[in-house]
Amino acid sequence: MIPVTTFQGRTVAVFGLARSGLDSVRALMAGGATVSAWDDAAPRVDQAREQGFPVVDLNTADWGTFDALVLAPGVPLTHPRPHWTVEKATAAGVEIIGDTELFFRERNACDPTAPVIAITGTNGKSTTTALIGHLLKSAGRTVSVGGNIGTAVLGLEPLGDERAYVLELSSYQIDLTPTLEPTVGILLNITPDHLDRHGTLAHYAEVKARIADRAETVVIAVDDEFTSGIADTAEAAGKRVVRVSAREAQEIGVYMRGSVIVSASGSAKTDIADLSGIGSLRGEHNAQNAVAAVAAALAIGLDPAEIAAGLATFPGLAHRMEEIGRVGRVLFVNDSKATNAEAAARALASFPAIYWIAGGRAKSGGIEPLRGYFPKVRRAFLIGEAADDFAATLGNQVPHEVSGDLASAVAAAARAAANDTASEPVVLLAPACASFDQFADFEARGDAFRKLVAGLHGVTLNSREAA
Repeated sequence: MIPVTTFQGRTVAVFGLARSGLDSVRALMAGGATVSAWDDAAPRVDQAREQGFPVVDLNTADWGTFDALVLAPGVPLTHPRPHWTVEKATAAGVEIIGDTELFFRERNACDPTAPVIAITGTNGKSTTTALIGHLLKSAGRTVSVGGNIGTAVLGLEPLGDERAYVLELSSYQIDLTPTLEPTVGILLNITPDHLDRHGTLAHYAEVKARIADRAETVVIAVDDEFTSGIADTAEAAGKRVVRVSAREAQEIGVYMRGSVIVSASGSAKTDIADLSGIGSLRGEHNAQNAVAAVAAALAIGLDPAEIAAGLATFPGLAHRMEEIGRVGRVLFVNDSKATNAEAAARALASFPAIYWIAGGRAKSGGIEPLRGYFPKVRRAFLIGEAADDFAATLGNQVPHEVSGDLASAVAAAARAAANDTASEPVVLLAPACASFDQFADFEARGDAFRKLVAGLHGVTLNSREAA
């Protein structure tokens, strides 16, 4: 835990008592603050009270006594309308911040030279964050990885001991971090997402762009219109910008030449690593993640040999293009994290012969944006609430069946793929949907897929699954 001493002797309201909220309460109290904690969910309030947390009903509290409101990132700040705690704090002149803001204030006060790499983007944040952490660890650096992935930022190990921090940041977290000042700020991509919380795509992009405002080095993947414009703006403001791309060579930056990552500074070019054969970094989307991670690693002092060694041993992330195992030539891939069409597109683009398991609780637009990938799909197996709508979209273009549940889909897909003559047929779970109709979350859905694959006759699991 990172004690928050910058609020010592002050009074702070904390709203939202899930993972990051409880860590905020612990960290503030450890640093000497007086805390009033609350949540709209009565069970969470009861659990916090039973665990000894200082529970105070913020509905009836005197907001004039608070120095700050620490808001959980899942709580609406502006859209579709401000949460009632935001309205009360605003009326009382109380600043509204998040746990990541507490971290940066503590770092700036206690260990301002601690390296911090902050990663944001619509897709790829988690893989890039984990990859950077892996590169640093494999090079012998002391590193903590968290934020929007794994451990909440204040639950990480304390500042000091030359420890570096690699933090995944959502747009919600950035919105609550006015003093965001990473050593390296990374922006991967911007596509429509979370518009219910940001109102417009332009505002969503503006929030994401704040990653560049105060970073010492800005790494921007310039493969979409929004990020390319943000790179231009940051350069015009005098920022040190490293452009990276999975598609086009860069005069100064990091890019892909075929399967090889190249670092360029004018005429000087260095081959860093060849991604071919690294299953955990398969596909153009992972190439983008890799060039961003390499740029960050170079920026904080890793050499090309250290980076190449780390890339070669990266195991990948659970539920993100995770290679579960094989039955003969058939590869089973768990991409349960693909909860929208944009994310599913990245998986579909990565394989030539796909037996696609899709469905769940549909998001806006369904799978219509994926129509360009339909020729890669040998057969689709549809589950959950979206099954009938997805079947209508697939129509006569893709052979499909409504499996209903995941167990039926896995069994049917395995049988069908076994009869395929391709060199590597792939049974791909890339739902393009939320999980909440049949599972608690995407992790539970992915775990269920793993277990079903592990139970197939003749399966050989990869090293992670067999461990």
